[in-house]
Amino acid sequence: METPFPGRIAVMGGGSWATALAKLLLNNCESITWYMRRDDRIEDFKRLGRNPAYLTDVNFDISRINFTSDINEACDTCDTLLLVMPSPYFKDHIRKLTTDISRKAVVSAVKGIVPDENELVTDYMAKHYGVDPMRLLVVSGPCHAEEVALDRPSYLTIGCQDIARAEEFGKKLTGKNCHAIISSDVDGIEYGAVLKNVYAIAAGIIHGMKMGDNFSAMLISNAIREMERFVDAANPRPRQICDSVYLGDLLVTAYSRFSRNHNFGSMIGKGYSVKAARMEMEQTAEGYYGAKCITEINDERYGVDMPILTAVYNILYHNARAAKAVKDMAANFS
Repeated sequence: METPFPGRIAVMGGGSWATALAKLLLNNCESITWYMRRDDRIEDFKRLGRNPAYLTDVNFDISRINFTSDINEACDTCDTLLLVMPSPYFKDHIRKLTTDISRKAVVSAVKGIVPDENELVTDYMAKHYGVDPMRLLVVSGPCHAEEVALDRPSYLTIGCQDIARAEEFGKKLTGKNCHAIISSDVDGIEYGAVLKNVYAIAAGIIHGMKMGDNFSAMLISNAIREMERFVDAANPRPRQICDSVYLGDLLVTAYSRFSRNHNFGSMIGKGYSVKAARMEMEQTAEGYYGAKCITEINDERYGVDMPILTAVYNILYHNARAAKAVKDMAANFS
């Protein structure tokens, strides 16, 4: 029997991005299921009518939310699973999943690589949980959770090999100030979402070093070409790298004050050690993990020339001095 789509939707995760997407879904759905790992967080949410830890100004009608800390309950009772966990903790959540989800639709808004596996989330769900690739979707930007919460004009990109399915899910996230762009480039979207976080760290580093707008413009113009080289090697197909899901998401992540990756990089540029910068961050800077994953994938499979990625990786994982790594990186600019 064909599972309804999108049918009943479960939001899987309790952070800022999960909260923003839940807000959008409740504009178009009668109710949702919301999986959060911590029971105390759920109880506080029910008591306050809002997420107690993330986007705390966004109020919810909790009578329309079925909260659960049991990942299998959420997956059993819903038809579409919206994964919104930070990539470093993705496996910690998903390894508890024992129910059969092979007939479900799975939407990844993780924006990261599965740690240790060096696999895209959609590939991981197809390989390990038997989800049909035609029922695998991705949600990307250019979009910050904070601006969605503020009802500022925002654009999401919904990717799926089945365009009709992407369009149908996009309707659940659109509204007066939020619009959906549809794409079939699932792998490109996922890789781009990882790389833009790495490049945002680079942008933050040079901002912290006070290298100026001129150099920043050179960094970003070279970063988008570097992204194109990698994504084309990993998944050769026609695409326009200046589309909003690639260039737009890179720009907003590299420059916005809401960007965790930019702020993380900025601390390093100002002289913080990597360890100190990570400890200072209240939320996960996904690019820290993405730099390692993409470097390993590139070294093992593609061998693409990626001087910006190399500079960030060496700073984060090999204690390279930021000034020296940036100088070496810039020698490759054109």
